[in-house]
Amino acid sequence: MEQAKPKIILDEKAAYAKAEYFCAYQERAQQEVRDKLYEYGLHQNAVENIISTLITEGFINEERFAKAYARGKFNQKGWGKIKIKQGLKFKKVPDVLIKKALLTISGDDYIQMLQKVLAKKAALITEKNAYKRNYKLQQYAMSRGFEADLIADVLKELVD
Repeated sequence: MEQAKPKIILDEKAAYAKAEYFCAYQERAQQEVRDKLYEYGLHQNAVENIISTLITEGFINEERFAKAYARGKFNQKGWGKIKIKQGLKFKKVPDVLIKKALLTISGDDYIQMLQKVLAKKAALITEKNAYKRNYKLQQYAMSRGFEADLIADVLKELVD
């Protein structure tokens, strides 16, 4: 099977219109938009001009994107802060904005989400050996991006 090649748009105005639409229906990181514009076959100067125009017109806002990403991944997917941070770094969001985004998640909500994730997984694990069971739960929570010390504390509460 051949992969469909993206349409090459050499006209900067047409590319801007597509980028505007791309940003309008969902928050985007600068890097996502930049990658999309390069797919269209635009040159670096054109891409950077479009990006700067999108920023000045409010279509791209890295801080708004970072907060929306953190909120969405936490609330919808039950991700921990480590995994959210990795996702934002992958999208080349600056560290300062990553910290701000992670601060939007309250400590109480974070612990509740971890408890919910562990309880849901515990119901699925058939392991009888308590040590192995806790190990599996800990590994699962760590794969979801939660911190090891926090997981250990919540697991102690579940056992007691």
